[in-house]
Amino acid sequence: MADDKGLTPRAEDFSTWYTDVIARAELADYSPVRGCMVIRPGGYAIWEHMQAALDRMFKESGHQNAYFPLFIPQSFLAREAEHVEGFAPETAVVTQGGGKELEEPLVVRPTSETIIYASFAKWIQSWRDLPMLINQWCNVVRWEMRTRLFLRTTEFLWQEGHTAHATADEAEAEALQMLKIYRVFMEDHMAMPVVTGLKTDSERFAGAVRTYACEGLMQDNKALQAATSHNLGQNFARAFDVQFQTAEGGLDYVWSTSWGASTRLIGGLIMTHGDDAGLVAPPQLAQYQVVIVPIYRKDEERSVVLEVAHDLREELAANGFRVHLDARDGLKPGAKYYEWEGKGVPLRIEIGPRDIAAGTLMLARRIGGKESIPRDAAADRVGVELEAIQRSLLETARERREANSLRGATKDEFIGYLEGGGGFVYAGWCGSAECEQTIKDQTKATIRVLPDDEFRSDTPPSTCVWCGSPSTAEAIWARAY
Repeated sequence: MADDKGLTPRAEDFSTWYTDVIARAELADYSPVRGCMVIRPGGYAIWEHMQAALDRMFKESGHQNAYFPLFIPQSFLAREAEHVEGFAPETAVVTQGGGKELEEPLVVRPTSETIIYASFAKWIQSWRDLPMLINQWCNVVRWEMRTRLFLRTTEFLWQEGHTAHATADEAEAEALQMLKIYRVFMEDHMAMPVVTGLKTDSERFAGAVRTYACEGLMQDNKALQAATSHNLGQNFARAFDVQFQTAEGGLDYVWSTSWGASTRLIGGLIMTHGDDAGLVAPPQLAQYQVVIVPIYRKDEERSVVLEVAHDLREELAANGFRVHLDARDGLKPGAKYYEWEGKGVPLRIEIGPRDIAAGTLMLARRIGGKESIPRDAAADRVGVELEAIQRSLLETARERREANSLRGATKDEFIGYLEGGGGFVYAGWCGSAECEQTIKDQTKATIRVLPDDEFRSDTPPSTCVWCGSPSTAEAIWARAY
């Protein structure tokens, strides 16, 4: 049951709470088109800040943006057998255009490897043309049967990187570099800690040699795959005949990668930081970092308070902060507090006649705490507070993840932990697809990653948690979105 603020408590029904938060924060709405969503200005502002940060990081690492068609000839998907098998159930296909039957059906872009490699085949002739480092910001369509706002929709926004290299080692280095960039973004901007590692064969991208992923643990102890980076080997290059003359004068196929993150990240942000009052937005990505609420009771106080509030807004904006002055008439301060709390604004500044007389402001933090600060120290103090909030959100999320992680589990502990609410379970795995599938069938948990060195347990497990055979790797299991 929703509380008096209209939100279902997380502990009662996390799924409904998630939907309630999106509605209260005005992040997205349902579309007349089944399975699609309308991203409202509040949600799109967060996406724009995500885009800006990632785009800067991509360009700093040498990548360039391009754009490729929304429609892909159906025959292109068939050229890479594993790829078409992986995506065929999810594709939307156009068979008519301009009132006529098309000579060849067109697939609405589910991902762009195939059409991009058709261009790479024309652009790449020599080792001098490599590496080719391309990123695309676009929408994609995957015909999902069960959808949830931001987490899984028929159409969603994302970026997809596609690169071509002269050697296998360069392609592997690129895939790992992009995995690191995603992790830095998620931790520094989203304040969402993630574990990184290799996907198993059953979980890797269709057509890839290896898939790496960033996995976050949400407050309901389910994992969220937040981004992936794929080493495609020469699979797509062979399918689309992307050959180049080597420095030694021979011919070889390029070695390639692809990597992507989507508006699913907004869902991850909500589920990592939100509370029973609504959205909690990390300062780095919040639509507004500060909202100013003027307080007055008499008409003669109004102009004085608003003048000070406008001056403060201009000062904070000049210092690079995203600030909004809520000067709406006919709405009590308490109603404004409630609205901006639900929208997750990190800091609220209240200004009234008494504050002006005392040369102070009232500063309220979304994550808790309220105090009076000197008016002339506002800009410096806001900067300090935003940095502290960003840091606190990451630390809190990391502590929660570790508190809900079980290492070195036995089979009974493994089953009991997942049935008791779960989290990340670190345990040995024999490498058998049969064990992996049996665990999934009986516990609904999947191997999220075979973790990188940094996340592995100090004492490597020697036996498989399920069958008792010698372990070939430590794995992280969890139930997932």
